[in-house]
Amino acid sequence: MSGAKGPVIIITGTPGTGKTTHAQLLAEESPVPLKHINVGDLVKEKNLYEEYDEEWQSYTVDEDKLLDELEPLVSAGGIILDWHTCEIYPERWADLVVVLRCDHTELWERLENRNYPLKKIQENNDAEIMEVVLEEARSSYPAEIVVELRSEGTEDLEANVARIVQWIKSWTQDHQQESSNT
Repeated sequence: MSGAKGPVIIITGTPGTGKTTHAQLLAEESPVPLKHINVGDLVKEKNLYEEYDEEWQSYTVDEDKLLDELEPLVSAGGIILDWHTCEIYPERWADLVVVLRCDHTELWERLENRNYPLKKIQENNDAEIMEVVLEEARSSYPAEIVVELRSEGTEDLEANVARIVQWIKSWTQDHQQESSNT
């Protein structure tokens, strides 16, 4: 949904893969202004949920309310959506979908450090091993806009952000040419 201000980038992955860290650094280093939206935080702040599940320590998101809240922000462009899932977003929204991946042993440690309950750690670890988020992205968006990136340390983080910054530069040039041709 190429916005006037810049691309719409979705950064997704299993909890603990580094989405928020990537999104924050990308917003800082982007050659065009990008607004970072941590969708999980937005859900809590704007009460875009149906209930809180004590067992899983998570919110049951009201997807209609969430999409209604995001639509004007996404329409403006220049945004990074950071969330553990991506398939609820309309295909037309995304210019780039980045799926972060992490070795399951490293992921387990990260989730333990967050004090997740064992059941939640196991479920998220299984989801990572089974490539659940990657498959959701691949089945929801055109293959040419879905990119899988490793996220296991600082080197990966820096390389990934540099790669996405290059993509943004190309995207910006392409869209400047398109608008000058019309």
